Amino acid sequence: MNLLVTGGCGFIGSNFIRQRLTEKPSGLRKLVNLDALTYAGNPANLADLAGDPRYVFAHGDIGDPALVARLLKEHAIDAVVNFAAESHVDRSIDSPEPFIQTNVVGTLRLLNGVRLHWSQLPDMKKNTFRFLHVSTDEVYGSLAPGAPAFTEEHNFEPNSPYAASKASSDHLVRAYQHTYGLPTLTTNCSNNYGPFHFPEKLIPLIILNALEGKPLPVYGDGMQIRDWLYVGDHAAAIWLVLQQGRTGETYNIGGLNEQPNIAIVKKICELLDRKSPRADGQTYANLIKHVADRPGHDRRYAIDCTKLSRELGWKPVETFATGIEKTVDWYLQNRPWAADITARKYSRERLGTGKA
Repeated sequence: MNLLVTGGCGFIGSNFIRQRLTEKPSGLRKLVNLDALTYAGNPANLADLAGDPRYVFAHGDIGDPALVARLLKEHAIDAVVNFAAESHVDRSIDSPEPFIQTNVVGTLRLLNGVRLHWSQLPDMKKNTFRFLHVSTDEVYGSLAPGAPAFTEEHNFEPNSPYAASKASSDHLVRAYQHTYGLPTLTTNCSNNYGPFHFPEKLIPLIILNALEGKPLPVYGDGMQIRDWLYVGDHAAAIWLVLQQGRTGETYNIGGLNEQPNIAIVKKICELLDRKSPRADGQTYANLIKHVADRPGHDRRYAIDCTKLSRELGWKPVETFATGIEKTVDWYLQNRPWAADITARKYSRERLGTGKA
């Protein structure tokens, strides 16, 4: 397979590419990574793989029709996985327009380019071509305590500009499958965590602030509940859906692990107390600081991934206990990676409390 990945220098995209290029057999002849390298796109995430002869990096925007057309043709692309997105809720509240431009207009232009490429393929190639769109559980809105988890049939009820932009892109993907016959797949995931997570999101922010002795900000009462999915499990699920999923279908991907934000923060503090104790002997939990809640903050997300499990046999490998320990270990071992982002990419004063 010749695979085009968009947004591959971001958190989830880079973990997906890393998994595909390091696992054997990879199932790939070539992997082209198209990334605009906005603030969250970091080539350092894949620097050690740059010498792989199967890997091609292209700097550019999914909204550039000429570039997309050239890459699809030049590299004889057999499938596309679209990670490219603006994804931080706080940033979408501050400035919604970039989210519309990337997540809606960008996806529309990418779909147009892919449809034209697909329509010109020989029948055998056309029948096996796939376009997989990576989306979020936030398109479904918020769940009440005790309500059943989101299934693929749940109505879209987005509550933030970010979620609305992703819901719009999901609808576009569905429309291109229904109207033009483009063989699409959509995945909607719960909150990811793991290596290379951009430091403004909840888990890496708490780890890094704690190590620097800074306050650990928690929105409101901290009882917002999320289903936490280890990024390696998510990457494996995407690859499985791309290979075996039914075209035109949506598959929810969840970690089967609902936790309130405050419990996540306290668990990180416990791990750091053990792995990297404070010089003053105090617990990191003393740094927790409750701050004013985010406007319109959803109280609970939960994913029902029964369909993915039943049809394709997928289930997460990592429990939250194993996944969060791996994540803390990674950040302890890779502090220069985070420090470099902090110094070069954005002002620390703009750090929020993360997607969660």
